[in-house]
Amino acid sequence: MKLIIQIPCFNEEQHLPITLAELPRSLPGVDVIEYLVIDDGSTDRTAERAGELGVQHIVRFPRHRGLARAFVAGLEAAVGARADIIVNTDADNQYCAADIGKLIQPILDGQAEIVIGARPVMQIEHWSPVKKALQRLGSWAVRVASGTHVADAPSGFRAMSRNAAMQLRVFNQYTYVLETIIQAGQKDMAVVSVPIRTNAELRPSRLIKSIPRYVVRSLLTILRIFITYRPFRFFAIVGGLLFLFGFALGARFLVYYFTQVGAGHVQSLILAAIFLLMGFMVTIAGVLADIISVNRRLLEELARRVWQLQQALDDSTRAGRRGE
Repeated sequence: MKLIIQIPCFNEEQHLPITLAELPRSLPGVDVIEYLVIDDGSTDRTAERAGELGVQHIVRFPRHRGLARAFVAGLEAAVGARADIIVNTDADNQYCAADIGKLIQPILDGQAEIVIGARPVMQIEHWSPVKKALQRLGSWAVRVASGTHVADAPSGFRAMSRNAAMQLRVFNQYTYVLETIIQAGQKDMAVVSVPIRTNAELRPSRLIKSIPRYVVRSLLTILRIFITYRPFRFFAIVGGLLFLFGFALGARFLVYYFTQVGAGHVQSLILAAIFLLMGFMVTIAGVLADIISVNRRLLEELARRVWQLQQALDDSTRAGRRGE
């Protein structure tokens, strides 16, 4: 059983040694532990420092591409390095590395494909009451959208099986934390939460520079993923509301038509026709979007199978070379 612990980094030369020093060297049920650093276009010596500290795998971007793309690049590199389990943690040592064993245990036991570390949010002293309330609200929204029971959706401390990592596709360039949970839930993956501890803050969050901006982006991410994976339901709801409003306007016209001998209120009839037509068209758009969604899922499954076949071919090629 091979575990790779990946760490997305952006200008983390100062904090990376602290984080790496805390990572486990051995764990029950794991044969090999390796580290992977994704240098997201750092302008300091993050990549060089990672090499000096003995990190086995380093992925380096020539320019800053954002946390979401760094996370995905890490998954691809970890799968390519034959990881059976992948753990993602932050470079600022926010999460207690001693809890990695607890994080991967549900995967080792075959009870989960993705495990999210749930922080003791109400006990984190450097978090404001507003941030704590928004975290709880955001986690609730993700639970509704994903159908999972994740307690701390924004947590970046998470473990996933090789199979889960090969199925995740991140479209958002801002962050991956919410999108991957919703994707996993919509793909019927087993997702669980385990309580974990946190360390003292080394630096302020670089992702949440403005709470209102973060909230807006998070809501848009949730809405976008819901539309992507449940398009017919979304468009049917919108189309149904438009149709009901048009029906109400039509009923209003008929009431006045029969009680006032057809006098006036033609505007209600025109608006009713417009809203009824809009509701019908939106529902048709939902049907078409649902067909596209099915095709996209087939393509995602095909990409996963091609990935598996490519790795099997690589393994066969290596075995043949060793036999020579």
